[in-house]
This record gives sequence, C-alpha cells and structure tokens, in this order.
Amino acid sequence: MKIISIRENPEYREIAINYFSSKWSSVLREVYEDSITHTGGAEDVLPQWYLLEEEGRIIGCAGLITNDFISRMDLYPWVCGLFIEEEFRGNAYGKLLLEKAMDDTREAGFTHLYLSTDHVGFYEKYGFRYIGQGYHPWGETSRIYGIAVR
Repeated sequence: MKIISIRENPEYREIAINYFSSKWSSVLREVYEDSITHTGGAEDVLPQWYLLEEEGRIIGCAGLITNDFISRMDLYPWVCGLFIEEEFRGNAYGKLLLEKAMDDTREAGFTHLYLSTDHVGFYEKYGFRYIGQGYHPWGETSRIYGIAVR
C-alpha cells in the first residue's frame, strides 16, 4: 500500500485529475484539473492531493485544501474527496489517507483539520467530532467535523 503525494510526484498529476474526476463527477473536471495542476512546490502548504495505490492500481484518493465550498471560511484546512474503491472498503484504507492529511496538516503548523460530509458514523471512528452544520453555495447543507492534530 502506497500513498502518492501529487506535490512530491508531479508525474501523477494527470492520473490524479482523471481519478478524482471519475469518482467525484458532481465536481467539474476543470476544478480538479486547475487545482491539481497548480499544486505548488515544497514552499506551498496547500493544496495537497493524494492517491492510494495497491500493487500498481489506484484504489483511493483524498485532498487537503483551504475550503470545501462551505460557509465556514474561518475553518481550515479541509480534507476533501476521500474515496476508496468499493471492493477495498472495510479495510480502514480511508484511515491511511486521513492520517496522511493529518500529518501534513500538523507539519504545516495547523492545529486542526476539518471536513464536510453527509456521512454519520464513519469519521467519528477516526476521532473526528461533529461541530455543526455548514452551507454550500448551491443551497445544500453538510455536517462539519473537526479533529485536533497537535
């Protein structure tokens, strides 16, 4: 099992753009393309994009971003786009990506990490706590969770 940081492995950019776009089709491909393409060098903290690879096959992804299109602009960074292929679920592989995001959050000097989701019960298993409701520009709401990383 290998976590690939797109920042550290820019040769994976196109693979990441295609993978995220295929898994999160509700977000325009151009959004992923623009963000992943403009992921900076080592001096930039955010965004970060990750792929999870198992024996040469991409089986998951996640991002670490400044805002997840949600009203709580005072909170950041955010883990986004967490996805594990269905056949690999139930093995805590999502936890690997969450831990990578938490490590990078801590190393960047932040004390907390946030996420927005409609899932109840999943993120709590990994220490995230519900902190309130957030509002998206398109009129939907999502639950907001946070975790201390220090």
